[in-house]
Amino acid sequence: MSLFSNITIGQYYPGNSLVHRLDPRAKLLTVPIIAAAALLSNGMVGYLTVAIPVIIALLIAQIPLGAFLRGMKFLWIILTISFVLHAISHPGEIIWEWSLFTVTREGLINGLRLIYRLTLLIVTGMLLTMTTTPVNLTGGLERLLTPFKKVGIPAHELAMMMTIALRFVPTLLEEAEAITRAQQARGGSITTGSFSSRVRASVALLVPMLAGSLRRAEELATAMEARCYRGDVKRTSLKQFTYTSRDYTVFILAISTLIIVGVDRWILF
Repeated sequence: MSLFSNITIGQYYPGNSLVHRLDPRAKLLTVPIIAAAALLSNGMVGYLTVAIPVIIALLIAQIPLGAFLRGMKFLWIILTISFVLHAISHPGEIIWEWSLFTVTREGLINGLRLIYRLTLLIVTGMLLTMTTTPVNLTGGLERLLTPFKKVGIPAHELAMMMTIALRFVPTLLEEAEAITRAQQARGGSITTGSFSSRVRASVALLVPMLAGSLRRAEELATAMEARCYRGDVKRTSLKQFTYTSRDYTVFILAISTLIIVGVDRWILF
């Protein structure tokens, strides 16, 4: 099986759940609020307050848990390394010691807190991209940035750049998988052999991926120019967004979550 198969980062998962039907502007506003609450949480009340709405949204969206786990395929490595570094570098009560490495109780607790927060951030971000089409993401972000056009911020261009970058993630993964299979057919592999051989094979993978990315970017720019794309100059939108009661409810719940976390962090303790 290829190393890049079944990775779901940046991919839209079709559905008709309540989360899918939310206004993209409401989701774009809710995600950073939940992210801020996750980073500020510092106690059991705060941790549960942030986790419960995320879990409920995940259940309502009806997206298989396996899709999220596959999307975090590489991120688990980063989370594990971060946990180990916290465990051996934080001073405190020593639990285990070997040579220059010491594992402390405080380090383990801080490492678990870090993994918990990062996991919530990752799942929340993936929930946004997997329940919102790229077109709606672009339109929603552009609507949110429109008031800032008065101070010279190019709302449409920023929204388009974000969406194109997000859309290119699964495309690049597909190309990486194709290159990996081509190298395996020639006797090379990044999934077998010693660690040094895997590193060398991975470096050899970057060059054709970079060349393919530049080629795709040039083809996309040519296609946009051929269709007379000129940013938001006299452009109209087929999709009109309208806030509903469920959007306001979700936004209020997100604000309430942030307030509860703040109270738990600075007032109760």
